[in-house]
Amino acid sequence: MDSASTHAYDHARTTPRALATEAVHAGRDDLARQGLHAPPIDLSTTYPSYDSRGEAARIDAFATDGAEPDGPPIYGRLGNPTVARFETALARLEGTESAVAFASGMAALSAVLLVRASMGLRHVVAVRPLYGCSDHLLTAGLLGTEVTWVDPAGVADALRPDTGLVLVESPANPTLAEIDLRGLAHACGSVPLLADNTFATPVLQRPVEQGARLVLHSATKYLGGHGDVMAGVVACDEEFAGRLRQVRFATGGVLHPLAGYLLLRGLSTLPVRVRAASGAAAELVRRLAADPRVARVHYPRIGGAMIAFEVHGDPHDVIAAVRLITPAVSLGSVDTLIQHPASISHRIVEETDRRCAGVSDRLLRMSVGLEDVEDLWADLDGALGAGACGERTSLSTSSV
Repeated sequence: MDSASTHAYDHARTTPRALATEAVHAGRDDLARQGLHAPPIDLSTTYPSYDSRGEAARIDAFATDGAEPDGPPIYGRLGNPTVARFETALARLEGTESAVAFASGMAALSAVLLVRASMGLRHVVAVRPLYGCSDHLLTAGLLGTEVTWVDPAGVADALRPDTGLVLVESPANPTLAEIDLRGLAHACGSVPLLADNTFATPVLQRPVEQGARLVLHSATKYLGGHGDVMAGVVACDEEFAGRLRQVRFATGGVLHPLAGYLLLRGLSTLPVRVRAASGAAAELVRRLAADPRVARVHYPRIGGAMIAFEVHGDPHDVIAAVRLITPAVSLGSVDTLIQHPASISHRIVEETDRRCAGVSDRLLRMSVGLEDVEDLWADLDGALGAGACGERTSLSTSSV
């Protein structure tokens, strides 16, 4: 490729682009000039080099600041070209300098906590509800951290000299409560705000634009989008990314290259999938809110494909009666999933804490997929059955 063509390519790569365009092209911008259309999958765990002095220098450089080594790859735990493409793409979608991928969302969160703890900042301020395993990781102190649980208004007062992180999830799992991220980021001062953006995805919100410094995703969910890959990722500035890479290298929570490939492919349809599923979810919310068998419906103001609703009857009967909808934990797939948080995703959270966070025993969480909304409603209507009628259904879209 001549210099003029190279300059035109570089200009196209750095010019701001719409989200839908980034979803298709980010992480793939160099393929055409290599004569490729689909990104390659590099499954190598190690890479040959006859320059051992050069390798030593590159490893020393990585040990200093965690920057991605210049030149060819060295070893799979240091980085992988296929995974790097996904990281580049996700960073572009979230509007951050960098992103670091891990083997799961919990591995990603653990790495963030370990980075801050390594700096002597072991205290975490967190707002419930969070994903159940995130809650458990903090409450149990499994990584030597100490947590203070507060409502959003209490964040500033809870900060201490050793506070390393403020952690929130908005919309929250499973109640879909929303938090004013901009106001919360202001309350955090110099303490980094980590926003779990799994439910919203960058299609509906980009937390860094509201002041968050770290964005967490369980990439298993909407980013992959097909229920066939497990991963986590943190979008952040390059300085923090370097520390995350060092933790990933030391602890081994690396993402498999095939998973990186599937995630990159999933990102290309992310805007289309989220918007289509959100349209169906909004219609189901309308019908559920008018249904006397449903006590309350939770749906965020920003929209999305996640619905939570409380039934007057036995929620376990609803789970047992669905036929088209899949009764399973997880979310964000092309097919619709439903689960009972008090029994599964938030079972590990202590019962009193669970209920105080709004996770009632009658709450069901549904991840709406890409099926026809009439088919989904027919299945849900049948599963709800002739449950006992109570007071008029309420629709909750209030922010925390």
